[in-house]
Amino acid sequence: MNINHINNFQKPFFIGIAGVGMSAIAQYLQGIGKEVSGSDRYFREGEYNATQNQLEAEGIQCFVQDGSGITENTDLVVVSTAIEDTVYEVKKAKELNIPIIRRSELLALIAKSKKTIAVAGTSGKSTTSAMLFQILLDAGLAPSIISGAGLTSIIKQGRIGNAFVGNGEWLIIEADESDGSVIQYTPDIGLLLNVDKDHQEIDELMDLFSTFKRNTKNLFIVNQTNTLSQQLSANTEHDFGFEKETAKYNATNFTQKGFELRFEVLGQTVKMNAIGQHSVENAVAAIAVAHQIGVDLKTCAKSLENYEGIYRRHQILGQKNGIWVIDDYAHNPAKCAASIKACQPLADKVIAWFQPHGYGPTRFLRNDFVEEITHALRPQDEIWMSEIFYAGGTATKDISANDLVKDLQKKGKNAFFVEDRNDLLHHLKPALTGNAVLLLMGARDPSLEAFCKEVFDKL
Repeated sequence: MNINHINNFQKPFFIGIAGVGMSAIAQYLQGIGKEVSGSDRYFREGEYNATQNQLEAEGIQCFVQDGSGITENTDLVVVSTAIEDTVYEVKKAKELNIPIIRRSELLALIAKSKKTIAVAGTSGKSTTSAMLFQILLDAGLAPSIISGAGLTSIIKQGRIGNAFVGNGEWLIIEADESDGSVIQYTPDIGLLLNVDKDHQEIDELMDLFSTFKRNTKNLFIVNQTNTLSQQLSANTEHDFGFEKETAKYNATNFTQKGFELRFEVLGQTVKMNAIGQHSVENAVAAIAVAHQIGVDLKTCAKSLENYEGIYRRHQILGQKNGIWVIDDYAHNPAKCAASIKACQPLADKVIAWFQPHGYGPTRFLRNDFVEEITHALRPQDEIWMSEIFYAGGTATKDISANDLVKDLQKKGKNAFFVEDRNDLLHHLKPALTGNAVLLLMGARDPSLEAFCKEVFDKL
């Protein structure tokens, strides 16, 4: 069977359904009437799993990863880039002649079935998608979203929060450059937030985003504040920026007081519970798209004032003994630097902790991490790191987070290494005095949320 339309299947099975990208698409398909099921290596017989519980609450049947969920009735098997052909369930699907499709290919099929807004860039995709979703929702457009992170407003309903099916015509998706899938989408509106070195070299990224631009059917909107994304501008009358007069949607008069920021766009004042210039850029991007499809600026501003944020993006865990503790998903050089800078107006001192993920990515971005963090840190600020998160596989372990720390020390920065993150608080406590922010950064490690909460609890 040729899978070239979402009407070509009814009973898809997801291998690795607990992953954030997979669970979002699974929920969306269940929401439009498919009979979705899936398995995950984290599911155990008789053992509670929060994600499994939330998926089953949506009507999605979950299985342990032993092949029992794939039957003759399964008409499509969905795999992520992490699933290899040697996995037993993949072999079983092939034996039963069930079509197998990658997650990104399936997302592209879904996008073709709706009027789609694809949000691209190396930073801020999830946040901007969530802001735009909230604006369109408040404007009465009943949008759908397939996101890379849970929206707090949806999480509060007891759901995973990374997908929502509305009955309107617009669908918001993230177009990911890390696996090259950004070039598979042909959206009605393409939004490019920024281009910074992350998973690939700059030349490769520019090629990917250039193709994304060509594939966009109607509006292509870019951030003129970012030097590289500005090079791909199609029409400055659609673009946005921060203190960038050439952009139509130009954020001006920016102020941040505590956890509230204010700015103006085309004479409209916007107030938000957020921090940092990057938050302003994301918000103006969402405003630019919404306004271009007919939402007035007053509605945009009112919606953003009530925007509740997304999971692990500058998530405030609380304050103890004068110390604010913030959990953030920052994991590439530009994101880490932006996260540190965003916290600086909050306190006299920022103490940042970072757990790099993957030996290959850390090796590839070593110099960029050092340069970006060096420029972000004030003389009184500190950066602490623990050893690189290892997810398994055949990685060459020829680099340590301590190598980055030593590089930063050579730059004259207050940089420290604590190999085991469980020893972090013991070493940190003498530095946690007075008016300070403790910023905890990292990604990909599913135990980070629990770790950050534990640090706050023991503070």
